[in-house]
Amino acid sequence: MKAERLIRFLVSTKTTVWLLCLLLAAFFAGAFIMPSEKAFESIHAVPLLEWMKEQPLRGTWWLWASIAVVCALAVNTLFCSVDSVIRKRKVTQWLLLISPQIIHLGFLFMLLAHLLSAMGGFKTYEVGAEGTVLGLSDTGELHIKTINISVDRFGYMTDWAVDLEYLSNGRKVREGRILPNSPVFQDGIGVYVRDIRAFPEKLVLLELSREPGAFWAFIGGILFMAGTITLLMLKMKLEPGE
Repeated sequence: MKAERLIRFLVSTKTTVWLLCLLLAAFFAGAFIMPSEKAFESIHAVPLLEWMKEQPLRGTWWLWASIAVVCALAVNTLFCSVDSVIRKRKVTQWLLLISPQIIHLGFLFMLLAHLLSAMGGFKTYEVGAEGTVLGLSDTGELHIKTINISVDRFGYMTDWAVDLEYLSNGRKVREGRILPNSPVFQDGIGVYVRDIRAFPEKLVLLELSREPGAFWAFIGGILFMAGTITLLMLKMKLEPGE
């Protein structure tokens, strides 16, 4: 009886609604807590879960609560999908049956992407000039070799490029060039130019970030969009009078 009651709870849409309400409440609390806690200024510098472990619970309890609710929501989504397929397995319109499950699968992939990024993702900013060496890891470094800036006769910037060298234990591994809308990647770390200055000296503001969940977020987004579009088209086709 307890197992049946638990399954009914997990496959219930009421459970989904309550979990979403709890998630909104946690986010609402976070909207008031974050501005008053200076610790949140460094939230993107290290993986989220690693950052949360080092912070006092009084400022991060809503994040822990949000993670717990999202995990419960993922389980609820999975059980609802399986239950829907079992109950409607005799439906002849299999696309109509599978489309909501594709949406659910996309949602689960996006949750997985956020989990992976929370475990191993980070974002930091560094200012460097030509010759600056930045640390990427325990043994890896990033050397800003040259900053190339083109200006017109009025002194306005028309183009730029930043040449980099990746070093491992002091030895050059590879070279790279950052161009407008064209970052470079090494060992899963993306290097982006966020700002560049020509005077009084050449300086560049670099963003160093790692998003291990980016691929799964991309897959989840495609599945979510494909399932939604397919479901809407089928619903419109089956509408009476259409």
